[in-house]
Amino acid sequence: MKIIVIQQKMIGDVLVSSIICNNLRKAYPEAQIDYLVYESTIAVLEGNPNIDNIILFQEEHKKSRLSFVKLGLQIRKEKYDILIDAYSKMESWLLVFLSNAKRRISYKKVGRNFLYTDNVPFEELPETNLGLAIERRLSLLKPLSLNTKIDPLPILYVTIKENETALDLFKKHQIQKNRKTIMISLLGSEKLKTYPLKYMSTIIDTIADLHDVNLLFNYFPKQIEDAKVVYSNCKPSTQEKIYFDLLGNDLRSFIAIMNNCDMIIGNDGGSINIAKSLEKPSFIIFSPWIEKKIWATFEDEVNHKSVHLNDFIPELIENKNYKSLKSNTLDLYKKFNPSLIIPSLTQYLKTHLS
Repeated sequence: MKIIVIQQKMIGDVLVSSIICNNLRKAYPEAQIDYLVYESTIAVLEGNPNIDNIILFQEEHKKSRLSFVKLGLQIRKEKYDILIDAYSKMESWLLVFLSNAKRRISYKKVGRNFLYTDNVPFEELPETNLGLAIERRLSLLKPLSLNTKIDPLPILYVTIKENETALDLFKKHQIQKNRKTIMISLLGSEKLKTYPLKYMSTIIDTIADLHDVNLLFNYFPKQIEDAKVVYSNCKPSTQEKIYFDLLGNDLRSFIAIMNNCDMIIGNDGGSINIAKSLEKPSFIIFSPWIEKKIWATFEDEVNHKSVHLNDFIPELIENKNYKSLKSNTLDLYKKFNPSLIIPSLTQYLKTHLS
């Protein structure tokens, strides 16, 4: 049997959708399981024994119709028995059309159900604390009636060498071993997913005031100026606990560093999904335009806790559509004052650090 899973999206989506591959492997141990993803996301799939081949959707496939068709024909040539489209957008629809896979599974959406042999309801509300991001992916397995127990947790594989390199980096920067180490998800992938910088400094000051911990900042090199703004607005006593320059060279390095931290706190994004896949506790601050019900995965109010403006001032969010919320996010963020978050954060820290 040959199976292909499609997920042309960012790191968090690709990591979460890898649970499809993991559960297919349990049910069909002898099957060939391939995964089509963006090239920029493959770091979160390295070492995953449940994936036989990673098929790359590259920039050339976006820019050139000929390259796109060649990719579709490459997929068609493999003669897949099952295709699972977890992306379900125009790019994947065309690949599904070209694939000629025997069985094609995706979400039920108006206007393109004819492309698939199995159209799964796209649920709007979560049924469990797994969150819609997990539940929707797992729903794509239901048409197959797998006779194995479903495992909803994405898994990251860190090599011994990668772990040792991270520990050497901790030693080089003189991380204090007697302290817990907290990764701060400092900045989102864009401004509209980034808690205001001065507010973030207040959050970090609160952590440092309450507990004697090591604080690491997660940011891309191109974000260093914003990272410096957050650092400079922190109190001197907080700055003494921040290891600003302790960074990995790439995403695999970050994964190994995160593997040696005790928890993650900050903006929602790929780093949060990485931490959860390493079974690290998380405290997430969601952007006002992001739907918490989708990405608040594994929420149990103990190991995984999140906050959203809607939790505190729902009248600012209610009856607003996605487009309206996104266009007003920066103004809404201003109303998401740290004083709203700090009580929940304080209790969370008490649970994990006292």
